[in-house]
Amino acid sequence: MRRLNSLEGRLTGLLALAGLCGVLLHAGMTEWPLPQLAAWAHSELKLDLPGLHGTDIYIVLLACLLLMLPLAWWLAHGVMGPLKRLLRALEGAVASYRDGDFSFSIAVRRRDELGELIRMHNALGQTLREQRQNLAQRELLLDTVVQNTPVALVLTDAGGHVAYANIAARHLFNEGRSLNGLDFGSLLAGSPEALRLAVAGQEDALFTVDMDGSEETFHLSQRAFRLQGRPHRLQLFRRMTRELSRQEVAAWKRVIRVVSHELNNSLAPISSLAHSGAELARRGQTERLPGVFATIGERARHLHGFIDGYARFAKLPAPRVAPVEWPAFLDGLALHCRFRLVGKLPERPGWFDPAQIEQVLINLVKNAHEASGEEGGGEDDVTLALAVVNRELRVEVADRGPGMSQNVLAQALLPFYSTKRSGTGLGLALAREITEAHGGRIALANRAEGGLKVTLMLPLEPA
Repeated sequence: MRRLNSLEGRLTGLLALAGLCGVLLHAGMTEWPLPQLAAWAHSELKLDLPGLHGTDIYIVLLACLLLMLPLAWWLAHGVMGPLKRLLRALEGAVASYRDGDFSFSIAVRRRDELGELIRMHNALGQTLREQRQNLAQRELLLDTVVQNTPVALVLTDAGGHVAYANIAARHLFNEGRSLNGLDFGSLLAGSPEALRLAVAGQEDALFTVDMDGSEETFHLSQRAFRLQGRPHRLQLFRRMTRELSRQEVAAWKRVIRVVSHELNNSLAPISSLAHSGAELARRGQTERLPGVFATIGERARHLHGFIDGYARFAKLPAPRVAPVEWPAFLDGLALHCRFRLVGKLPERPGWFDPAQIEQVLINLVKNAHEASGEEGGGEDDVTLALAVVNRELRVEVADRGPGMSQNVLAQALLPFYSTKRSGTGLGLALAREITEAHGGRIALANRAEGGLKVTLMLPLEPA
């Protein structure tokens, strides 16, 4: 039954009907009743109908053709009528979809392939309507979040006009009034110079401006992208003063805790030893006084070294970069620490402050020995590798110790962070400070074969 209701079954039936009609017409013209009518008309009515009496084949074919043309047109209309109506309906649906209207649907009245196509079209329309409704709800949610975020957001088009701005941006640039359609460059004309320069740089930046009698620090993020095929630029202005203040207070608290801990560890023994020395002097037991004074001196020298380390970190001078020949530099480094050189030396000389980078490498090599558990400072498990990568110098110090956990790796370069009970947390922080002052960067990573690898990337002298 389903095959009979299909387009193929209906077309087969119509063609069979057309063939049957042709056979009947031909039989009517050649066998019965047209030949008998022609003979009766000739004998009774004395009418001589040319061609029919002798059943001329050409006259018969012409008559069949004339009779079959209206029948063929009627059958073709019956077949193509539903298809033409469906195509007009689909054309209207596509035009509606193009205009953003997904409410168009077609009534289902067929059980063939066209009916299945109509049902699939209606299901597609329903899916598009649901997706559009969900998208509208998401856009509403996103707009609500963006409008109420404290980060000032400004979206400008290719001409520099504001296409979208949230509430924070309106208060920051236009006293709460709408920014849509305004030229963003004109709005910035009366802004502080630091803000204008940051926006003109078209890159992420951190700048400070005077607002309401106080300094306000902003972080600017800028991204260019295409929206609906047209170039746009998104700019985010985030107030950082409160966050920086919290970070500054937290850093000072950490410094105070470390300094207080180290001072107490040194001053308490000094105070106790001074009291013991005074008691020994009162009793006349002077033979023990040199040991007491030696211990006091040792604790004082440790405290002096601790404070000197903080002072050097706080007053790090600008690097004096110069060409550095590798043999002489490595010979001088080997006088302070032991390591094994891996690979060949670069052909090009280094370009850095030799004293500062030497201090960095001394600290890194000593840390590597401590991680490897080498009290004597053996060189087998601590390696140093130098290589030129593109236009940068790569310096790697590696050990075979236990490595670091992910939590320690994330904080190891922060000032005052240390996993050692007697550590100041300044070694790696000082290495980072010196490396970044050279325009380079430092990275820590665990080795696949075990141990830790510290990598310095320093710029080379321009060719």
